[in-house]
Amino acid sequence: MRALVQTVSRASVTVDGEVVGAIEDGLLVLVGVTHSDTAATVATLARKVHELRILDDEQSASDVGAPLLVVSQFTLYGDARKGRRPTWIAAARPEVAEPLIEDFCAELRARGATVQTGRFRTHMLAESVNVGPRTVLLEV
Repeated sequence: MRALVQTVSRASVTVDGEVVGAIEDGLLVLVGVTHSDTAATVATLARKVHELRILDDEQSASDVGAPLLVVSQFTLYGDARKGRRPTWIAAARPEVAEPLIEDFCAELRARGATVQTGRFRTHMLAESVNVGPRTVLLEV
């Protein structure tokens, strides 16, 4: 699993004109799933994201109760090393990825996090205002 974590003053996801997830002063977390990911991978990544000291004064979302907006992002596993057209072969199929993304959100909530989400298998419009900007790529 990969997570691209960004500090934001606000972030939202809109589907068909409806805001389906929105946060203020928290973390936008784009998550990609690959074929070898398991429940253990999910738990490890959720802990790393929640405890990542990326906020002001080297604090984490778990320290300050910052909300998270989790958005599935299969393109984190895009590979464009050969040519200009990326291949998505390393990204897990939707029927594998979706339950793992749901488990990731559940794991964050079990840790006490406030979690908003995008909507899987839809065309999402994601907006964010990055703070810092601070962006970290995590992989487990």
